[in-house]
Amino acid sequence: MTALATPGPQWFATWLECVGDFGEEFRHGSGESMVPQFGPDRRSFNRLLDVVRVESGVAAPPPTGRVACDYFWVTQGPTMIGFLALRHSIDTEFLRTYGGHIGYSIRPAYRRQRHASHALGLALPLARDLGLEAVPLTCDDDNLGSARTIESQGGVLENVIDAKRRYWIDL
Repeated sequence: MTALATPGPQWFATWLECVGDFGEEFRHGSGESMVPQFGPDRRSFNRLLDVVRVESGVAAPPPTGRVACDYFWVTQGPTMIGFLALRHSIDTEFLRTYGGHIGYSIRPAYRRQRHASHALGLALPLARDLGLEAVPLTCDDDNLGSARTIESQGGVLENVIDAKRRYWIDL
């Protein structure tokens, strides 16, 4: 069964497998772009856990140019199969236009099994708990799997900007 797990040190071995399965593909929702010189290794993993703690904390404002964000690892039992980020706001031009409130990715070996739809479905009540009434999400215009995932959770296409489909899901 698909679940959202809080990132933590106990996930290192399966995180390493998950990142390896993605290869060079960008891992949406992972937070790893905030880790300088990211590599699938223990040092990067520990730095990623630091990023997760800093960005999800509401006690202090996030770093300049960033927004508060809760990171989750998509799991199936003891296996990590992807990433999901739930941003508390979209207070940057990039997020308003190209990102949205929720970003996710599922590792290649687990795609086409509805894990992304289930993970997104699990994130929507959490977005509502943040006080959000609707959330925008985006995907590449040619990513029909992600488009179907968003639509399966009530996403309504608003427009396409720079080859990015922009959807809204009412909560």
